[in-house]
Amino acid sequence: MTGEQPPSAFLDASALYPAFLRNILMRFAQRDLFRAFWSERVQEEWTRAVLRDRPHLPRAQIERTRRLMDEQIDDANVSNYEHLIEAITLPDADDRHVLAAAIHCGAGIIVTANLRDFPASVLSRHGIEAQHPDAFILGVFNSDPPEAVAALHELRASLKNPPLTAATLLESMSRQGLSASADALAAFIDAL
Repeated sequence: MTGEQPPSAFLDASALYPAFLRNILMRFAQRDLFRAFWSERVQEEWTRAVLRDRPHLPRAQIERTRRLMDEQIDDANVSNYEHLIEAITLPDADDRHVLAAAIHCGAGIIVTANLRDFPASVLSRHGIEAQHPDAFILGVFNSDPPEAVAALHELRASLKNPPLTAATLLESMSRQGLSASADALAAFIDAL
């Protein structure tokens, strides 16, 4: 990476809900490819959704994931932003806490699959832009391809049940809406 500071990104629940995407984002954050932020409320949202959609998963397993996230990414959990919520207007009032937390921590990006809920006309006033996870991952990859590829290689090597080949990793990314990122990474398949 160049001498530039990595981007700071607040991760919405929609970016943390899919385990595969969450794992990619955490690997990138651990390698300082970007500065990750979330809030306790966002953590609650994605865990509640996972437990609703996958009731067979033990709550303790999800709680362990949350705890590990907070332990492995220093100062990612944003707090004391609630005073900003009331002054924010968004298409979905329930998303105001996301923008408030992003403002409070100084994030320049909100990573979300719900782009229409975070209009540029509102976010730009705060120097923030909303990015779909695919666009965000592609941007991180483009900023430091060798480090991003190393992070994905590490992720792939850690997955044992089921194990993934480099090709199945890229297929999984495409199936989860990360097709532009998967296409760009295809040139590095031998290193994945």
